[in-house]
Amino acid sequence: MKKIKSIYIIDDDPITVFGIRKLLSSIEVCNSVNTFDNGKLAIDCIKRNIEENRSLPDIIFLDINMPIMDGWQFLEEFITLPLENTIRINIITSSIDSFDKENWELYNSKTGHTITYNNKPISRKDITEITKVA
Repeated sequence: MKKIKSIYIIDDDPITVFGIRKLLSSIEVCNSVNTFDNGKLAIDCIKRNIEENRSLPDIIFLDINMPIMDGWQFLEEFITLPLENTIRINIITSSIDSFDKENWELYNSKTGHTITYNNKPISRKDITEITKVA
C-alpha cells in the first residue's frame, strides 16, 4: 500500500479524533495527521498552504456538525479553491437526517473531488478502504 503524505481530521469531538488517529496509526498508512476543531481553522490552513505553495492533504475526514464553521460551510469554500490534485473527503457524522445525505449528494455532484459519507463510529475496515483508494 502506498504511504499517504498527509491526512486532515476536521472534527470538534476529541473522542472521534482520538479514534481515527488510533486506527490510522494501527495501519501505518500516513506520515502526517493534522487535526482541526472546526472548518474555519482547516480552510484557513489549506488556503495558507496554497498561497505558500505547500502540500495539501491527500485525505480529509470531515464532521458536519461543528461550531464556528460546520462541514457544509467548509465544503462550500473548499470546492471553489484552485486545486490541481483531487482530494478524498470523508464526511463522518452521527446524523440520521436525510437532509445531510441530500447535501452530500449535492456537494459530490458539484466537485471533482471524491466525497464519501460515513456514519460514526468509523471502523478499521472503513479506514482501510478509505486510505487504500487514496
